[in-house]
Amino acid sequence: MEKTAEKLQRLNVPELDKVLGHQFKVLDDGFVRVVDYMGTDASIVQAARVSYGEGTKTINDDRTLIRYLMRHKHTSPFEMCEIKLHVRVPMDSWRQWIRHRTANVNEYSTRYSIAIDASYKTDPDQWRRQAERNKQGSEGSIDIETGKNLTEKEAEIQEMCRREYLKRLEMGVAREQARKDLPLSTYTEAYWKIDLHNLLHFIELRMESKAQHEIRVYAKTIGEEVLKRWCPMTWEAFNDYWFEPVRLSKTEEKIVAAASKGDSRKAAEIAQSAGFLTEKDGKLRRSLECLELEDKLARLSITIPWKK
Repeated sequence: MEKTAEKLQRLNVPELDKVLGHQFKVLDDGFVRVVDYMGTDASIVQAARVSYGEGTKTINDDRTLIRYLMRHKHTSPFEMCEIKLHVRVPMDSWRQWIRHRTANVNEYSTRYSIAIDASYKTDPDQWRRQAERNKQGSEGSIDIETGKNLTEKEAEIQEMCRREYLKRLEMGVAREQARKDLPLSTYTEAYWKIDLHNLLHFIELRMESKAQHEIRVYAKTIGEEVLKRWCPMTWEAFNDYWFEPVRLSKTEEKIVAAASKGDSRKAAEIAQSAGFLTEKDGKLRRSLECLELEDKLARLSITIPWKK
């Protein structure tokens, strides 16, 4: 006798449904909007209980289970959820974004279509200085008067590049060639589909304080405007266990243990033996790893042992 198929209902999230298609504005002309999604916090719980069977019977509620999974890095249940976003983003930020190869992507093509007539513009007070120790980052700001000049020049460059691009098209130059001198500030658009596990990894890296500001605001928008609505229990657990906690290496644990007992000398000795601290010409030099540890010590309200 043929069995009747089990009737299943598609899981949905009313809070996310309310903003389907809504453009969350990012930067001056960018946006993020949800096109579609599959799964909810309940999907993660369902997958985990199928996978671990008897092992999760003592975990008696969904929030507790999700926190357990996040805490112990059991990530496969989070792959049961997927989301599709439509984004508009400057090309220089998109270069970093597309490095996350764990997504399905279809990008606006300037071989087929005319390039989007929008470029990311920098306000005079938003020009940043190159970080001295972090070669790929920035720190501090350029003074406002210099910033005004930079912003004026930026506008001239963007206008000139757009003008020459359109002239080439009018002259019959192929779109695939006419586009080659467009600046990286030009906006592009893409559909980006990714599972929740890999989305969390994207947000963890790109929302981090040392990430480039422009992509950080996209990651923050996706996290706070989308993920928080979509899977609130996962978002809570992610912030508690992945994004906001202070993580220590074995060496850092030893330094923290000594410093918390007030043994600054021992803490400094451990730091020196690990290469965190070196002396040159009578001056104490701190490695990048040491500077990162100092940030962690500050968060833990522990006095930095080697600072007088």
